[in-house]
Amino acid sequence: MRLKTWFLITILTVAIPVGAQDDEPIRIETRLVIVPFTAIDRNRKPVQKLSKSEVGVFENGKPQVLSFLETGEDPFAAVVLIDTSGSMEDRILFARSAAITFLAGIRDVDSVAILQFDNKVQKLRDFSNSGDVPERFFDLSAKGYTALNDAIAEAARMLSQRDERRRAIIVLSDGADTRSSNSGESALRAALAADATIYTVDMNPPDQQLGSKERLQNHAVLRNFANRTGGIFVNAPGGTVMRDALEQIVGELKTQNLIGYESSDPRKDGRWRSIEIRVSRPEVSVRSRRGYFAPR
Repeated sequence: MRLKTWFLITILTVAIPVGAQDDEPIRIETRLVIVPFTAIDRNRKPVQKLSKSEVGVFENGKPQVLSFLETGEDPFAAVVLIDTSGSMEDRILFARSAAITFLAGIRDVDSVAILQFDNKVQKLRDFSNSGDVPERFFDLSAKGYTALNDAIAEAARMLSQRDERRRAIIVLSDGADTRSSNSGESALRAALAADATIYTVDMNPPDQQLGSKERLQNHAVLRNFANRTGGIFVNAPGGTVMRDALEQIVGELKTQNLIGYESSDPRKDGRWRSIEIRVSRPEVSVRSRRGYFAPR
């Protein structure tokens, strides 16, 4: 049976027939919260082979009982979003290079789709384990406005239909949304609902005035998507720093840990619930999404 998620909560409904044919089925609901997380040692290396006794999870400050802990190199699904709006100009080349670097690191068991976005969101490639890209990938040009939030929402929708439980959205953009029908908050909610970690790469040119209001706002938008979902914000429009960052991201996705727990709070109030994951092993830090929205 495939698990369907709603704002990080997987509602598992089981119908058990009893008695005569006209009897009502018994329905049992569990509130399973699934959270991917990355554990890093003091040398910035991923930590795997953790035991349940070493991992604790807290919801709104209250300890929860782990249902499962998955470690190891399991498959992941990802959607790469390439900003092709007019503000990207000659940085399309760097975004394309970043996408190719990411694809070069995936395995046969992983699956990656690619979307471009300007005035609208368009699919360049559906989910595939291939490192190849379609020919039109090399004909991308900068034009129009920036539907960043719509692109994230569409990527989340696509990932929500995947069987892989490790899911990611890779955003290559200058961060300035000027077109979307979705707000930034609704796009973030969609990503959280799909259990997707967002990794953002700021494609603003390095010679842009660092203290400019616009650039600070762009930074804040991209950083917020990454921080709220447990991902990484990268401030590098090109060069070896960006290449190394993309290699780090694909490497992290291969080794991401996953926990599941049944929330001790039965209320369906739609409110934000904070999540904190702690690892008892010395000198190990943890990065994960900060919480989820309860169902209504």
